[in-house]
Amino acid sequence: MKEVTAYLRKKILVLGLAKSGVSAASLLHKLGAFVTVNDKRPVSENPEAQELVEQGIKVICGDHPIELLDEGFELIVKNPGIPYSIPLVKGAMERGIPVITEVELAYQISEAPFIGITGTNGKTTTTTIIYEILREGNKNPLIAGNIGTVASGVAEKASKDDTIVIELSSFQLMGINEFRPRIAILTNIYDAHLDYHGTKKEYMQAKAAIGKAQTEDDYFIFNADQEEVIGLARQSKAIQVPFSTQRVMLDGAYIEDGYMCFRGEKIIELSKVALPGKHNQENILAAIAASKLSGVSNEAIESILTAFTGVKHRLQFVKEINRRRFYNDSKATNILSAAAALRSFNGPTILLAGGLDRGNEFDELIPALQNVKALVTFGETAPKIERAAREAGISIIKRVHNVVDAVPAAYSFSEEGDTILLSPACASWDQYKTFEVRGDMFMEAVHKLK
Repeated sequence: MKEVTAYLRKKILVLGLAKSGVSAASLLHKLGAFVTVNDKRPVSENPEAQELVEQGIKVICGDHPIELLDEGFELIVKNPGIPYSIPLVKGAMERGIPVITEVELAYQISEAPFIGITGTNGKTTTTTIIYEILREGNKNPLIAGNIGTVASGVAEKASKDDTIVIELSSFQLMGINEFRPRIAILTNIYDAHLDYHGTKKEYMQAKAAIGKAQTEDDYFIFNADQEEVIGLARQSKAIQVPFSTQRVMLDGAYIEDGYMCFRGEKIIELSKVALPGKHNQENILAAIAASKLSGVSNEAIESILTAFTGVKHRLQFVKEINRRRFYNDSKATNILSAAAALRSFNGPTILLAGGLDRGNEFDELIPALQNVKALVTFGETAPKIERAAREAGISIIKRVHNVVDAVPAAYSFSEEGDTILLSPACASWDQYKTFEVRGDMFMEAVHKLK
C-alpha cells in the first residue's frame, strides 16, 4: 500500500455500509481520518456497524439525516447503490463537498496497476477470463470489484508486481476522479439502470468515465461493432484497441479464417474455445487483447480458453441428464442478456423465465425465441413473457410458482438432445434476494431431478 497522507485528520463521512463501506471506513481510519459512518439499517440489525464501533469509529444508523452536513465533512465516500438524488448527497454536492466511491480510494492507495472492465453485459465473464489467463501466465493478478473482494481491501495488500483486475459498474464509475486503469475495457452499451441514471446519455457518460484519467501511455479496449461505444472510447486519451466479431481489426482483436486473432497474429482456433455463444466471443476477444497487452503467451491464453466453460450463473453448464443439457443463466436480468443466451444454442430449447416486473413488455425478446419449443414461467412477469411467447408461435407454455417448480416442468416437455435454459430476462427481487440465490435454487433442483 502506498503511503497516503491526504486523509490525515480529515473529517470524512462514509455513506452506506455493506462490504465496500466497511472496507473504506476501516482503511480511512487507519490513514488517520476522522471517520463517521452513516447507514440506513438500525444498529440492532447491522453487525457491520457494530464491528466498526468496536474499532472506535463513530456510527450513525437508522436514516440518512440531512443535518449530518452541518458537521463539517470534507469528503463523502458513498456506497455505489445509494442514488445521488437522496437529500443528503444532493445537499453535499450543492455545498461543494466531493462525493467519491470506494474504487477511487482503492486506486489512490494501490501500488499495483489496474485493468478495469465495464459495460452493460459481459463484465463478469471478461473479468474472470482475464484473471484466469493472467494467472496462467504468471502475471500475479488479483481480482476485485463486483466480482471478487472489495477493491480497497485488495489494493491495501497489493504490491507493485501485482495487477488488479477489476469489474466496474456505472454506479462506481460516477464516483471517480483520479482512477486510471492501465488497461480499460468497454464491452458494450445497451439501455440499463435508467431508473438510477435518468437517461441513456447519463448512463453512457458514467461508463465512459473509466477512461477519463487515462493518458497516451494507457490502452482503451472497446467494442468496435457498436457506434456508441466507439464514440465513448474516443473520449479517452489512451491508445485505442478495438475488437470485433464482424470485421478484421488489424490494430486490435478479431475473428478471421476460423481463428481468434490479435494484431495480425492467430491466437486460438475458434473451434477450440469452450465457452459457447456469440456474445461470449466478444468477451473473449476483449480478454485476449488485454492479455496480449499484458505480455501473456499464446500458450497460456489457449490453455484457459480451451477449458473455461463460464462463470457461475452466467450461461453456466450445470449437468446433463438423459441427454438433456441444463444451463444456469440466472444473471440474465434483462431482455438483452436472455436473448444473447438463447442465440448461443442452435437446437431445441426449453426456456425458464420470469421475475420482477419493472413495467416493460417483452416484444424485444420475440426474435430470439425461434428455437424455443416450450416456455416455463414464474414470478411477476409471467403473463407478459407468455404473451410474447404466444406471439412468437410457442404453443407449449406452463406457469409455475417458482424456479424450483420450473425444473421438473421443463424436463417434462423435453426430449433427448434438448437444452433446458434458465435465462429469466428479469431481476430476481420479486421472489429471491439475489440472482445468485435464484441460480443456486435452480441448480439444486436440477441435481435433485429424478
